[in-house]
Amino acid sequence: MSDVVGYRVALQEERAAALGLRVQQLLAPFDGTERALDSGCGAGALAFALAPFVESVVGVDRSEELLAAGRELAPENCELITGDATALPFEYGSFDIAGCMRVLHHAQRPELVVSELARVTRPGGRILVIDQLGFVDPVISAETDRFEQARDPSHVRLLPDQDIRFLLDANDLEVLTNEITRERRDLERYLDLVRLEGEERRRVRGMAPGAVYEVEIGWYVARKRGGLRT
Repeated sequence: MSDVVGYRVALQEERAAALGLRVQQLLAPFDGTERALDSGCGAGALAFALAPFVESVVGVDRSEELLAAGRELAPENCELITGDATALPFEYGSFDIAGCMRVLHHAQRPELVVSELARVTRPGGRILVIDQLGFVDPVISAETDRFEQARDPSHVRLLPDQDIRFLLDANDLEVLTNEITRERRDLERYLDLVRLEGEERRRVRGMAPGAVYEVEIGWYVARKRGGLRT
């Protein structure tokens, strides 16, 4: 396991209890028979948060290294498999609950991530989208994205709240709950997460909003129209 993956898994475990509580609050009630999906799962953070409340959960990601690290920690009712969030290997309506966490801003085509979540969720099922939000002001958004791309080349673009709402609505998903929370970030720890060092670390540090700064995280629970209300 690489240092970057090891650090990410350690951070995931540190945040696991809080994420599990949050997922329970947002998606309850569960009946324990649900089949759930974590799209773009990485090492399985959202999948593991869902696992105690559902019958089974599948996590899908393109990174074999992250999947391997996640499989070492996965509960019995959780399976992590290789796949693409923009072309999921499942039939229409395969899941009762489907979600993605911090995936949209890494996707060249975030609209495909959302449309695939909608496709594989049964009518009446629920969809959970969690992501860092962009800004309405295009100048601030461009500056933030430049910093994020310099720190992590897999970053594409942060979507503002209204863009995520548009993607959900365009896929016939009715937003049931929407919360925006603030996350305080320590810059040095944030750079440690991708193991930036030396001159590159100094360069990226100079682009940052500050030594400690806040970002907004959007939490969206939507219902796929059709079927019985749950």
